[in-house]
Amino acid sequence: MIYFIADTHFGHANIIRHSHRPFESVEEMDNTIIKNWRTKVKNCDTVYILGDMFFVGRLNYEEYLKQLPGKKHLIIGNHDKDWMKRVDLTKYFESVSCYAEISGGAHKITLCHYPMMTWNGASKGSYLIYGHIHNNIQADYWSLLKIMPNALNAGVDINNFMPVTFNELTENNRIFMNENNINEKQNG
Repeated sequence: MIYFIADTHFGHANIIRHSHRPFESVEEMDNTIIKNWRTKVKNCDTVYILGDMFFVGRLNYEEYLKQLPGKKHLIIGNHDKDWMKRVDLTKYFESVSCYAEISGGAHKITLCHYPMMTWNGASKGSYLIYGHIHNNIQADYWSLLKIMPNALNAGVDINNFMPVTFNELTENNRIFMNENNINEKQNG
């Protein structure tokens, strides 16, 4: 099975407030994401992490990584460079890159931490899976992303704080877009 996840921000207390996460503490958040990951992912599964895995702090990064099963591939985000210097990445990741193109069965998929306006094969039905924006619908890019059905947000904030399959990712993004389009109409 192939899973996608982004923006876990392990160890980042301020992300709870910033993204309106339903947790009382960073420990509760981290434990929930780890538990959800361990419930779904087996060692033989592949997990693409689309950036911002940890927030630099006093975490024992390797203790976290040891708890997360699966063949992990890290797509580097803006919060990853510092913690990556403190870990032997070859022990925990099959690959580490800023960008990747994969085949997800019937779909060609581009992986990048940041949402992009276009990507390889975009005009031919390929998909972009990204992170970075969490659940933010206030920024200027929201009006563009909501009309790009093949651009999918893998952020935990809209994916129930767990790694998700391509089909789950598609459905969660559809629900998120529909809910926020309704809210915009009601508030507009």
